[in-house]
Amino acid sequence: MTTIVPTSEEDPVLAVVRYVSEQAWADAGPEVAEPEVKRLCDEAEQCMAGARWFDLVSLMLTSADVILSKVSDKDLECIFTVICNVVTKSESPDEGQMAKLICGKVTQQPSDKPALRLKILFNLYNLLEDPYSRFSVYLSALNLAINGKVTEHVLPSFKQIECFLKEWNIGVSDQRQLFLTISNVLKEHKSLAKESFKFLTKYLATFSGEDAHVLSEAKEEAVHTIVEFVKTPDMFQCDLLDMPAVAQLEKDAKHALAYQLLKIFLTQRLDAYLEFQAANSTLLKSYGLVHEDCITKMRLISLVDLGSDESGRIPYSLIRDTLQINDDEVEPWVVKAITAKLMDCKMDQMNEVVIVTRSTQRVFGKEQWHTLKTKLASWRGNIANVISTVQANRSAEDGAQAAQGMVR
Repeated sequence: MTTIVPTSEEDPVLAVVRYVSEQAWADAGPEVAEPEVKRLCDEAEQCMAGARWFDLVSLMLTSADVILSKVSDKDLECIFTVICNVVTKSESPDEGQMAKLICGKVTQQPSDKPALRLKILFNLYNLLEDPYSRFSVYLSALNLAINGKVTEHVLPSFKQIECFLKEWNIGVSDQRQLFLTISNVLKEHKSLAKESFKFLTKYLATFSGEDAHVLSEAKEEAVHTIVEFVKTPDMFQCDLLDMPAVAQLEKDAKHALAYQLLKIFLTQRLDAYLEFQAANSTLLKSYGLVHEDCITKMRLISLVDLGSDESGRIPYSLIRDTLQINDDEVEPWVVKAITAKLMDCKMDQMNEVVIVTRSTQRVFGKEQWHTLKTKLASWRGNIANVISTVQANRSAEDGAQAAQGMVR
């Protein structure tokens, strides 16, 4: 956070007003410039005397706007640091409105010195005390980063989002706007596709419990989230099916096919996808999906689905038929699944069987919880049996040792 250190007797605010006014009227000549500079300085003094801080900020911003392209980055940062510090006047009830005014001016031309503009906004953020005003400035900074193409500067702040949310205590509507904006920021970086998807799902999750009218607001983003899931090659799990914002698409005339596509990728196998693609190839292209990439992902998903069978044994022939591949491609596809950490298994080449010890679940709903409960109950019973056997053996050994002692 920038600190103002006075270097002269003149108030920093008046010094900035004077400097900016002189720069703005420099080309008009002294006869015109001097009266204008005096008028602006007098007006600034009147605002300060009457504690009219909002009017003062408005005056300073109007003057600063004229010289944005005329002064150096260092001078511009100093000018806005002084302007932002006016917001901290303890007696001012207009902190939020002043912050909004400054944000509006700073974000007007995002492509011009965007990194510097971001720095100004974050300086303002650190000066504010009101939590909601901080949230508003942060959101403005994110949008500036997107429009100015400097999103890399805001990425580190996302690690603190949970802390920010507790501090800001914002409502559901603002949370939606925040999550969607963060997702858009992350979308600018291909390596962060999963993080972008995570915030998209956070956005959709905020619609749980809403009525049909409010839910309808999420339809387009729900479709977009489905497409992102299908498109991302290393994403195999999600909880979208159970989200009301997504589930509404199932009976939607326009987007029902998007829901059907998601259901295929989360609950079915390759043959279902191929049938869907044959009937809806144009739709898939409109989503920006590449057929070959979808086949690759569905083959891995289908293989993992085979591994979820309770027997834990998958014949090579079943893999070949399910993935619709040649015999000599079976083992390479198993290796791909292992490399992607989708399953742990061993290949019995002699008997042409894959022995699975772990496989990834695409969804984890009631059925999966029931299966887990059954397994845990079985393990608990087995452990109890082992303990009983050990205790019985120990008792038998103790009895035998006691009998031997009596014989001696």
